[in-house]
Amino acid sequence: MATEAAEIRNALVRLRRTTGLPVAFGGLVEAGRPQMRISELSGTATVALRALAVTSGSGLGGRAVALARPCAVTDYSASRQISHEYDAPVATEGLRSIVAVPVVVRRRVRGVLYGALRTVQPLGDRVLGAAMEAARDVEQALVVREEARELVAAAEPAGVDPVSREQVREAHAALRALAPRITDPALRAELLDACGLLTPRQRPVRTALAPRELDVLACVAEGATNAAAAERLGLRPETVKGYLRSAMRRLGARTRGEAVAAARRAGLLP
Repeated sequence: MATEAAEIRNALVRLRRTTGLPVAFGGLVEAGRPQMRISELSGTATVALRALAVTSGSGLGGRAVALARPCAVTDYSASRQISHEYDAPVATEGLRSIVAVPVVVRRRVRGVLYGALRTVQPLGDRVLGAAMEAARDVEQALVVREEARELVAAAEPAGVDPVSREQVREAHAALRALAPRITDPALRAELLDACGLLTPRQRPVRTALAPRELDVLACVAEGATNAAAAERLGLRPETVKGYLRSAMRRLGARTRGEAVAAARRAGLLP
């Protein structure tokens, strides 16, 4: 759940950066309950919205959850399109024009991203498109994480502590991302050797990946979107896509999740 919240948080930051919206917030739908809880705030002036539980069908976000599609209002407090259970915290934060976009994974709403203005004015197609793109980024990250988890779980040796294994994988991805920034060739080589210690090979490696392909795949294995991997590695998103396609081709994988699982079976990733 912490990693999913981090995806929401990162998407909100990107949404504000690409649109200039002063406020963005969001959260995840609680497992087994018909409500979403706002946990991530970006640009807010108060904590009025923090931990607010939004019931499916209620308010703007609840409407987005119930309909599984984006919803927007130009003036929240005066809108007749929504119910008004949450007017008090919205007014405390001073929000007027708001868009809510659901994060839908495998036909199930997993969260909601909001973008807002403190003035009454239409948000426009550009803002709606950016909010939908941010939600798609989160969806992509969650799908990849789930695919990788499912494929690897099937091949995971019995008795392996999943928490320790995940910590090793996080450390490996962090080291791979750090290595290209080190200008000293000898020190960089030592760091990559340390990465190798985290990937004990169970069988001979028949498929070799280029260093950058492996860097990208290590980020993808942690659930990073192309945009997040690009930012982490100092690359352009299009370049990340190219490395990922190449790695998938070399590994004979059709999806990102299959590529991660294949790399792990080959001992290329922990």
